[in-house]
Amino acid sequence: MIVMGCKTERPLVLTIDVGSSSVRAAIYDVNARRVPGLESQLGHELVTSPDGGVTADAEHIAALVEQALDMVLAAAGDVAGDIAAVGMDTIASSVLGVDGDGSPVTPVYTYADTQPTAEVAALKRELDVAQTYGRTGCPQHTSYLPARILWLRNTFPELSSRLSQWVDIGAFLYRRWFGRTVPMSYSMASWTGMLDRRRLEWDAGLMEHLSLSADDLPPLADHSSGQRGLAPDYASRWPALADVPFFLSIGDGAGANVGSGCVSAESVALTVGTSGAMRILVPDISPKIPEGLWGYRLGDSTLIGGSLTDGGSVYAWARDTLNLPKDDSKVEELLQSLPPGAHGISFLPLFSGERSPGWAADATGVISGLRMSTKPIHILQAALEAVAYRFDLVWRMLLPYVSYNCRIVASGGALTGSPYWLQVMADVLGRTVTVCLEDEATSRGTAILALASLGLWSNLDVLPAALGETFEPDPHRTELHRKLAKEQQMLYDRVIAKS
Repeated sequence: MIVMGCKTERPLVLTIDVGSSSVRAAIYDVNARRVPGLESQLGHELVTSPDGGVTADAEHIAALVEQALDMVLAAAGDVAGDIAAVGMDTIASSVLGVDGDGSPVTPVYTYADTQPTAEVAALKRELDVAQTYGRTGCPQHTSYLPARILWLRNTFPELSSRLSQWVDIGAFLYRRWFGRTVPMSYSMASWTGMLDRRRLEWDAGLMEHLSLSADDLPPLADHSSGQRGLAPDYASRWPALADVPFFLSIGDGAGANVGSGCVSAESVALTVGTSGAMRILVPDISPKIPEGLWGYRLGDSTLIGGSLTDGGSVYAWARDTLNLPKDDSKVEELLQSLPPGAHGISFLPLFSGERSPGWAADATGVISGLRMSTKPIHILQAALEAVAYRFDLVWRMLLPYVSYNCRIVASGGALTGSPYWLQVMADVLGRTVTVCLEDEATSRGTAILALASLGLWSNLDVLPAALGETFEPDPHRTELHRKLAKEQQMLYDRVIAKS
């Protein structure tokens, strides 16, 4: 079959990617190659508020996703008949409350929403935190569901009383499209902080503590569980998809690992978009999770890693705030001319609170060491180095799980678009950093998981991800950054850890 001048091998899979800044739909062939011309992307913005709210409107997200599907299927024409399955990935750690009909009662609360800070503190007092962490693989934090449930009850009791169930955005969309309750995948459930990762059921201790019944959360199933039979309105709207399996939604981080080829101890994924994460896929259903990191299920493996709420958002903040040149190449040129750390600034890039490794939800950004000689480009340089130092903390915690020759594979437009930042990452981590050339690694990973669920891929690395330029660490700069990272930690200890 020839599509848009490119040889495309059947069958095809359609992927849906619900991200923090856009939704995407795309068609991939059996070799996990995106079919040219058969993709769509629609932007959206999260809603922020001064009290730490970072939410999305569920109906708006649904309308965008459905429009994106309309566009791709219209472009595909008769080729849509070769679609064998649909896969979905969504923003992880994002939930909403729905009523008995599946209609949204609350907005979608995202990983970055820090409103339940007081409830996190209460849970830490009331729970055996270490045991709960061991069962779920997650600490208590505002990005997880336990504190969210308590916060809604305490803050909006009337709204809370109208809830029938808490769901992830993927389960919400599928219930809408199939007209029935659809399970939440173990992948998405583990991202709520409420999955007993060994028993693969909602954690009994948390359920009891939160006074939840089985009906308050969706049934659970593996992501490979295919849902068939669209409701009549959607079957008429998307006839090519009426009876194909829709595999349960996975977390976008899991998709990014698979799509960038990081599916063993040989490769660690470093993804920096708006937020950031460093993750490794471990072939163990219940490995010990280092304190400060998290562990999420994906099939018979566990994704271990750490997340930064602020990654590329720090770069964007600096570009928007500091009157830097609009030309990216000019900014790169200015950065390349600066020696590491010569600005004298210590920077905590925690504008939206902290996740890994300290999980201080109420943390804020801090800049120390400004002088009259400080220029905007110095602040940007300090910000990029600072994000790298936070990743270095995660990297050190991951070392017990990586192979001796492990490579770090970089993806995400914020990082891969800046050769300077890529070199900083290599220097700070003291390890080779290789760029992933798959421009939509997350969607590719979702396609691979769908193909594996169909039995068309025997494992997750049948065809390797395309890799590009490699950045080697400079030992002298690595040593210098070690000293600067210690200064950042001292600032953290003074301002955040003791607050």
